[in-house]
Amino acid sequence: MRASYATGLPAVIRGEEAFLAARRQKRIQALLGGAILLACLLTAAWVSEAYPATLWAGLPRIGEYFIRILPDLRWDALFADAETEGSLAFWMYRLPEWSLLIIETANMAALATLMGSAAALVMAFPAARNITPSPLAYQLARRTLEALRTVPEIVYALIFVWAFGIGPLAGILAIALHSAGANGKLFAEAIENADLKSWEGVQSAGGSWLHGCRFAVLPQVLPNLISYLLLRFEVNIRSASVIGFVGAGGIGEELYKVIAFNYYEEISAIVLLVIITVSVLDLVSERLRHAAIGRLEAAR
Repeated sequence: MRASYATGLPAVIRGEEAFLAARRQKRIQALLGGAILLACLLTAAWVSEAYPATLWAGLPRIGEYFIRILPDLRWDALFADAETEGSLAFWMYRLPEWSLLIIETANMAALATLMGSAAALVMAFPAARNITPSPLAYQLARRTLEALRTVPEIVYALIFVWAFGIGPLAGILAIALHSAGANGKLFAEAIENADLKSWEGVQSAGGSWLHGCRFAVLPQVLPNLISYLLLRFEVNIRSASVIGFVGAGGIGEELYKVIAFNYYEEISAIVLLVIITVSVLDLVSERLRHAAIGRLEAAR
């Protein structure tokens, strides 16, 4: 009994020493990784001229700008007509025009999301490694999706404004192309996680590659695809509000004008309307996403 105890004790000590050594090694690796990360961040800040002194000097100016765009509302005139300074109506005197532009922005985002997601769905199946018809098709689809999502929407918008002129069409095409690349990657990854037993069943029954995509894979991944589509719609609402700065239509174009002319109170009015619109659409989209996923899961 004593001999077995004495024999086991060194093994326990060696195990404890190995554990402590491994923990020290992990701590050293963590400290080394943190030091490298800190050095990279400091280098990036130096290259981009993000100096602390510059940031500290600019912070008061940011606060001053926000103070300027705040409306001059007065309680005694808050609910007066649009001719009375200090009233809500005076602050939002162009609300009908801005509302139409916000509706236009939402329509741009919705149409672009549908167009981009349709293209993404077509390219996602050959871009999925597990069901791609050939390595060449996989590489072409993947590289195309990468190219589409690499270019920012505002760059696409500048190109399409030059080609088609100022208006919503340029914004719709710009957002659609970027959405195709972004959603195509997400759709392809969802397809790669699908169970291929039903795919093998379709193939063994003589079905083609298209039949397998339609009847074996698509029903499995459809809840995820709908979730990604609605999530992309929320993102595109924000994008549609920004690309108007280059003349691509929507409320962003009006926002750019009031910023350029320093109409401070109109800036805050439009920004508030955009925030409210995006928040409402986010809530509605979230409810639709959960409802659609729940119904599809129940149907399965």
